[in-house]
Amino acid sequence: MAYDLQEQDQLDAFKAFWNKWGNLLLALVTVVLLAIAGWRGWGWWQQKQSVEASVLYDQLRDAVEKKDVAKVKQTSGPLFEKYSGTVYGSMGALIAARAYHDAGDLKAAKAPLQWAVDNAKDPEHRLLARLRLAGILLDEKAYDDGLKLLAVGDAGAFSGAFADRRGDLLLAQGKRDEAREAYKVALERLERGAALRPLVQMKLDALGGA
Repeated sequence: MAYDLQEQDQLDAFKAFWNKWGNLLLALVTVVLLAIAGWRGWGWWQQKQSVEASVLYDQLRDAVEKKDVAKVKQTSGPLFEKYSGTVYGSMGALIAARAYHDAGDLKAAKAPLQWAVDNAKDPEHRLLARLRLAGILLDEKAYDDGLKLLAVGDAGAFSGAFADRRGDLLLAQGKRDEAREAYKVALERLERGAALRPLVQMKLDALGGA
Protein backbone atom coordinates (compact mmCIF):
# COMPACT_ATOMS: atom_id res chain seq x y z
CA MET A 1 0.00 0.00 0.00
CA ALA A 2 2.86 2.37 0.86
CA TYR A 3 4.27 1.68 -2.57
CA ASP A 4 0.95 2.62 -4.21
CA LEU A 5 0.77 5.82 -2.22
CA GLN A 6 4.31 6.69 -3.19
CA GLU A 7 3.46 6.17 -6.85
CA GLN A 8 0.35 8.35 -6.46
CA ASP A 9 2.41 11.10 -4.87
CA GLN A 10 4.90 10.96 -7.75
CA LEU A 11 2.06 11.05 -10.27
CA ASP A 12 0.45 14.03 -8.55
CA ALA A 13 3.79 15.84 -8.48
CA PHE A 14 4.32 15.16 -12.17
CA LYS A 15 0.82 16.42 -13.01
CA ALA A 16 1.44 19.59 -11.05
CA PHE A 17 4.79 20.09 -12.77
CA TRP A 18 3.26 19.49 -16.20
CA ASN A 19 0.37 21.83 -15.57
CA LYS A 20 2.87 24.55 -14.70
CA TRP A 21 5.64 23.91 -17.25
CA GLY A 22 4.18 21.58 -19.89
CA ASN A 23 3.34 24.22 -22.49
CA LEU A 24 6.74 25.86 -22.12
CA LEU A 25 8.54 22.53 -22.54
CA LEU A 26 6.52 21.70 -25.64
CA ALA A 27 7.35 25.10 -27.10
CA LEU A 28 11.05 24.64 -26.39
CA VAL A 29 11.07 21.17 -27.96
CA THR A 30 9.28 22.55 -31.02
CA VAL A 31 11.82 25.37 -31.37
CA VAL A 32 14.74 22.92 -31.12
CA LEU A 33 13.22 20.58 -33.70
CA LEU A 34 12.54 23.46 -36.07
CA ALA A 35 16.11 24.72 -35.62
CA ILE A 36 17.50 21.28 -36.44
CA ALA A 37 15.25 21.00 -39.48
CA GLY A 38 16.24 24.51 -40.60
CA TRP A 39 19.95 23.79 -40.17
CA ARG A 40 19.68 20.58 -42.16
CA GLY A 41 17.62 22.34 -44.83
CA TRP A 42 20.17 25.14 -45.10
CA GLY A 43 22.97 22.61 -45.44
CA TRP A 44 21.09 20.76 -48.14
CA TRP A 45 20.38 24.04 -50.00
CA GLN A 46 24.04 25.10 -49.82
CA GLN A 47 25.18 21.73 -51.15
CA LYS A 48 22.63 21.95 -53.97
CA GLN A 49 23.85 25.47 -54.84
CA SER A 50 27.46 24.32 -54.85
CA VAL A 51 26.78 21.35 -57.13
CA GLU A 52 24.78 23.44 -59.61
CA ALA A 53 27.44 26.19 -59.57
CA SER A 54 30.23 23.69 -60.19
CA VAL A 55 28.45 22.45 -63.32
CA LEU A 56 28.15 26.01 -64.66
CA TYR A 57 31.78 26.73 -63.74
CA ASP A 58 32.98 23.68 -65.69
CA GLN A 59 31.00 24.91 -68.72
CA LEU A 60 32.53 28.36 -68.33
CA ARG A 61 36.03 27.00 -68.04
CA ASP A 62 35.49 24.92 -71.18
CA ALA A 63 34.30 28.04 -73.04
CA VAL A 64 37.36 29.98 -71.85
CA GLU A 65 39.71 27.26 -73.05
CA LYS A 66 37.98 27.24 -76.44
CA LYS A 67 38.07 31.06 -76.57
CA ASP A 68 34.33 31.05 -77.15
CA VAL A 69 33.55 34.56 -75.87
CA ALA A 70 29.83 34.29 -76.63
CA LYS A 71 29.61 31.13 -74.54
CA VAL A 72 31.64 32.78 -71.77
CA LYS A 73 29.10 35.61 -71.60
CA GLN A 74 26.16 33.19 -71.73
CA THR A 75 27.53 31.02 -68.93
CA SER A 76 29.06 33.60 -66.60
CA GLY A 77 25.88 35.67 -66.24
CA PRO A 78 23.82 32.98 -64.46
CA LEU A 79 26.86 31.99 -62.42
CA PHE A 80 27.15 35.50 -60.95
CA GLU A 81 23.40 36.07 -60.57
CA LYS A 82 22.32 32.77 -59.04
CA TYR A 83 25.43 31.48 -57.31
CA SER A 84 27.25 34.56 -56.06
CA GLY A 85 27.36 33.01 -52.58
CA THR A 86 29.56 30.15 -53.75
CA VAL A 87 33.29 30.17 -54.41
CA TYR A 88 32.54 29.29 -58.03
CA GLY A 89 31.10 32.78 -58.55
CA SER A 90 34.41 34.55 -57.89
CA MET A 91 36.44 31.84 -59.65
CA GLY A 92 34.20 32.25 -62.66
CA ALA A 93 34.63 36.03 -62.58
CA LEU A 94 38.40 35.72 -62.70
CA ILE A 95 38.53 33.36 -65.66
CA ALA A 96 35.75 35.19 -67.54
CA ALA A 97 37.76 38.41 -67.20
CA ARG A 98 40.81 36.63 -68.58
CA ALA A 99 38.83 35.46 -71.60
CA TYR A 100 37.60 38.99 -72.35
CA HIS A 101 41.09 40.40 -71.84
CA ASP A 102 42.63 37.85 -74.21
CA ALA A 103 39.95 38.77 -76.75
CA GLY A 104 41.00 42.42 -76.48
CA ASP A 105 37.78 43.59 -74.82
CA LEU A 106 39.09 45.49 -71.80
CA LYS A 107 35.72 47.03 -70.99
CA ALA A 108 34.10 43.60 -70.76
CA ALA A 109 37.03 42.30 -68.69
CA LYS A 110 36.59 45.03 -66.10
CA ALA A 111 32.99 44.11 -65.24
CA PRO A 112 33.58 40.61 -63.76
CA LEU A 113 36.71 41.81 -61.98
CA GLN A 114 34.81 44.65 -60.33
CA TRP A 115 32.09 42.16 -59.44
CA ALA A 116 34.69 39.96 -57.73
CA VAL A 117 36.18 42.95 -55.88
CA ASP A 118 32.72 43.78 -54.52
CA ASN A 119 31.22 40.32 -54.01
CA ALA A 120 33.82 37.55 -53.79
CA LYS A 121 33.55 35.52 -50.58
CA ASP A 122 37.18 34.43 -50.73
CA PRO A 123 39.54 37.27 -49.61
CA GLU A 124 42.30 36.07 -51.94
CA HIS A 125 39.94 36.18 -54.91
CA ARG A 126 39.08 39.78 -54.04
CA LEU A 127 42.77 40.69 -53.88
CA LEU A 128 43.57 38.95 -57.15
CA ALA A 129 40.65 40.73 -58.81
CA ARG A 130 42.01 44.08 -57.56
CA LEU A 131 45.45 43.28 -58.92
CA ARG A 132 44.17 42.31 -62.36
CA LEU A 133 41.74 45.21 -62.54
CA ALA A 134 44.59 47.61 -61.69
CA GLY A 135 46.50 46.12 -64.61
CA ILE A 136 43.64 46.94 -66.96
CA LEU A 137 43.43 50.47 -65.55
CA LEU A 138 47.15 50.79 -66.27
CA ASP A 139 46.48 49.86 -69.90
CA GLU A 140 43.68 52.42 -70.00
CA LYS A 141 45.97 55.08 -68.48
CA ALA A 142 43.60 55.45 -65.53
CA TYR A 143 46.57 55.63 -63.19
CA ASP A 144 44.95 57.30 -60.19
CA ASP A 145 42.06 54.82 -60.23
CA GLY A 146 44.54 51.96 -60.35
CA LEU A 147 46.48 53.29 -57.36
CA LYS A 148 43.27 53.74 -55.36
CA LEU A 149 42.30 50.16 -56.12
CA LEU A 150 45.63 48.88 -54.77
CA ALA A 151 45.38 50.94 -51.56
CA VAL A 152 44.41 48.12 -49.20
CA GLY A 153 45.54 47.61 -45.64
CA ASP A 154 46.90 44.10 -46.11
CA ALA A 155 47.40 42.43 -49.48
CA GLY A 156 48.55 39.21 -47.83
CA ALA A 157 50.29 36.82 -50.21
CA PHE A 158 49.82 39.37 -53.01
CA SER A 159 51.68 42.19 -51.26
CA GLY A 160 54.73 41.84 -53.50
CA ALA A 161 52.65 41.81 -56.67
CA PHE A 162 50.64 44.79 -55.40
CA ALA A 163 53.84 46.76 -54.83
CA ASP A 164 55.09 45.87 -58.32
CA ARG A 165 51.82 46.98 -59.93
CA ARG A 166 51.92 50.17 -57.87
CA GLY A 167 55.40 50.80 -59.23
CA ASP A 168 54.15 50.36 -62.81
CA LEU A 169 51.37 52.90 -62.23
CA LEU A 170 53.70 55.41 -60.60
CA LEU A 171 56.27 55.02 -63.36
CA ALA A 172 53.58 55.59 -65.98
CA GLN A 173 52.81 58.86 -64.19
CA GLY A 174 56.46 59.87 -64.44
CA LYS A 175 57.06 59.45 -60.69
CA ARG A 176 60.36 57.62 -61.02
CA ASP A 177 61.52 57.94 -57.40
CA GLU A 178 58.22 56.68 -56.02
CA ALA A 179 58.18 53.87 -58.57
CA ARG A 180 61.71 52.89 -57.56
CA GLU A 181 60.67 52.64 -53.90
CA ALA A 182 57.63 50.55 -54.84
CA TYR A 183 59.80 48.10 -56.76
CA LYS A 184 62.16 47.83 -53.79
CA VAL A 185 59.18 46.97 -51.57
CA ALA A 186 58.08 44.40 -54.12
CA LEU A 187 61.48 42.70 -54.02
CA GLU A 188 61.41 42.65 -50.23
CA ARG A 189 58.01 41.00 -50.15
CA LEU A 190 58.34 38.55 -53.03
CA GLU A 191 59.67 35.12 -52.17
CA ARG A 192 63.11 34.21 -53.46
CA GLY A 193 61.80 31.79 -56.05
CA ALA A 194 58.89 33.94 -57.23
CA ALA A 195 58.63 34.15 -61.02
CA LEU A 196 57.97 37.89 -60.78
CA ARG A 197 61.26 38.72 -59.04
CA PRO A 198 63.53 38.87 -62.14
CA LEU A 199 61.12 41.23 -63.90
CA VAL A 200 60.90 43.52 -60.88
CA GLN A 201 64.70 43.51 -60.60
CA MET A 202 64.97 44.51 -64.27
CA LYS A 203 62.59 47.43 -63.71
CA LEU A 204 64.53 48.53 -60.65
CA ASP A 205 67.87 48.27 -62.46
CA ALA A 206 66.47 50.35 -65.32
CA LEU A 207 65.64 53.07 -62.80
CA GLY A 208 69.10 52.89 -61.30
CA GLY A 209 67.92 51.51 -57.97
CA ALA A 210 70.06 48.50 -57.17
